[in-house]
Amino acid sequence: MKTIKYLFERDRKPKHGLTWYEWAMMVYVAMTTVVALLMRQQLVNPDAILQWRVQAVAMTVGLWTVYRLYPCRLTMLARMLLQVAMLGTWYPDVYEFNRSLPCLDHIFVAYEQQLFGCQPSLLFSKHWPSPVVSELVELGYSSYYFIIGGVLLWFFCRLYHQFERATFVVLASFFIYYTVYLFLPVVGPQYYYAAVGLDEIARGHFPDLGHYFMNNQDCLSIPGVKSGLFHRLVQLAHDAGERPTAAFPSSHVGVSTILMLLSWQQVSQPKGTTWLARVLAHRLFWALMPLFLLLCLGTVYIYAHYAIDVIGGLASAVALYPMLWLASAKATA
Repeated sequence: MKTIKYLFERDRKPKHGLTWYEWAMMVYVAMTTVVALLMRQQLVNPDAILQWRVQAVAMTVGLWTVYRLYPCRLTMLARMLLQVAMLGTWYPDVYEFNRSLPCLDHIFVAYEQQLFGCQPSLLFSKHWPSPVVSELVELGYSSYYFIIGGVLLWFFCRLYHQFERATFVVLASFFIYYTVYLFLPVVGPQYYYAAVGLDEIARGHFPDLGHYFMNNQDCLSIPGVKSGLFHRLVQLAHDAGERPTAAFPSSHVGVSTILMLLSWQQVSQPKGTTWLARVLAHRLFWALMPLFLLLCLGTVYIYAHYAIDVIGGLASAVALYPMLWLASAKATA
């Protein structure tokens, strides 16, 4: 009963317009619509790209209308869930732009070789083929959307007054990464290694493939125990929406890092509290930490990313988070 009462509790100060995280989506829609119109002759499915944007705006406005009719926490939650659900379409949508550009993986693979003296993504699963290792890292990788949902629902249930702010930070970070991907076509080892051949990669041969991925989506099979639960979850997610795009920097790592920073910052402790008490108060942060670390390892283990993609994801998140957090304070003031 308490949960039902909480969900249907009317907002004391209903938001009349769109939320800031919805505006983040609208800005992305406007920007990519302009890009799609400019690239119309190069794009394979320009009409589908434009139609999806009309649908996304219509659904957003539709739920805003429902909220205006009954401004409660449940209808606000529905608005957030819609935007998070649409991320599953915005990601493959990036490929429709990327496929018209020559891939840059030969440059990133060369940097990877110079930095590490090897290809970590090529060697990781070969050196640790253990079923235990593969299931653990694939547990981490498959927990990506669980981490997103867990942090946002934590704010919704525990810190509702900061719910819009936290959601804005997460969704704005996604759209910033997607904007980078539009103009930085890096497909990742799963696709690039498959196109070049593992033997050639091992020999240090990293050819420029140009527009190879315009109409080619062949990829390596995901390492791991085929019958494993988490391997199956990763495979299902891959089959549902994976494309040869969006490798650098890793948004899996970047967004997850931002979520970890959010989960750490959400606890405010009174003066005089001991250091140990402050650390223990961040229950959500410590609960998610093992999954976060496994996710970072998993992106390399399953050939989803180069190691420099992980580094890029971590570095970009550390730079983005304070800017988005400060921006969210002004946006939701």
